[in-house]
Amino acid sequence: MRRKGRSMVNSKVKKLVFKQEYCQDILEGKKRSTIRLTSNLKKGDIVEIRAGWIKVGTAIIEDVMDKEIRELTDEDAKLDGFSSKDELIKALKRIYGKKVSENTKVKLIRFKLLGRDEY
Repeated sequence: MRRKGRSMVNSKVKKLVFKQEYCQDILEGKKRSTIRLTSNLKKGDIVEIRAGWIKVGTAIIEDVMDKEIRELTDEDAKLDGFSSKDELIKALKRIYGKKVSENTKVKLIRFKLLGRDEY
């Protein structure tokens, strides 16, 4: 029984959710960043990593950078699990559609997997 006025621990755990197809790349360390149009994550946040409905593990946010699409590099793409900037931009256009242009502002979120869950 919960006492009145007490909150549950971890009731506000932040999550970083990916498509299920990225699960293996995250576990293997091939995908260590993600690009989002918006995010409330900040450096030092501990987050639950999910791929589809699977809880992959826990990660720490190492950095959050503001960039425009045109400023992305091949290195950014490789940390995100893509072979090139062009491949990354194609994926962003598939996900976000017409919202993506050279001038679109994005959040480049780098993370480090701290531990993985058994699933």
